Amino acid sequence: MPPRASKPTIVLLVRHGQTPTTGRVLPGRAPGLHLSDDGRKQAGAAARRIARLERVAAVYSSPLERARETALPIARARGLALHIERGLLELDIGQWTGLRLDRVSRKPEWQTVQRYPSGFRFPDGESFIEMQARMTGALARIVERHPGGTVVAVSHADPIKAALAHALGMHLDLFQRLAIAPGSITTIAYGTAGPSVLGVNALGDGVPAS
Repeated sequence: MPPRASKPTIVLLVRHGQTPTTGRVLPGRAPGLHLSDDGRKQAGAAARRIARLERVAAVYSSPLERARETALPIARARGLALHIERGLLELDIGQWTGLRLDRVSRKPEWQTVQRYPSGFRFPDGESFIEMQARMTGALARIVERHPGGTVVAVSHADPIKAALAHALGMHLDLFQRLAIAPGSITTIAYGTAGPSVLGVNALGDGVPAS
């Protein structure tokens, strides 16, 4: 009889809740950006959904305030400490930090960001390829720490989309086709045979059971 496959590690990738600048400004890694009232409601809803799961081994978060403010209600609902993981940080957009989206979208480089992100590096910032490698590396370390468990990782839209594209075997140049809403949960199982995507952009009661 072949050996029984080990149980995969389930990672719940949570995008932070909405902020006052969501959809209007590219905040990047600038400090001091907090959740809006709607964002706090989204964080609470995510916490209630995750609280219904049978087991959660750990809760991790990007160091930025909006991510920590989303992760804290989840950790409290589970009675867990919150672990900060720098690998879950937002994409470093360098000189574009703080620019309005309507202004950035008129730049000639914007079409490259949308259609050929694998070939773009933000001025004084990170490339999309570097961001994807950083994010998938962070998730690999988290999975290694919690074999067979269920863990929460609160991050940002582009890193979550990059991790999802990697799990799907999708070229990074197509990752802008993925939608990750504020407060949403994307679920990936990491097993010995590779990752399996169990749910994408789940809101409401759409969290797959562990």
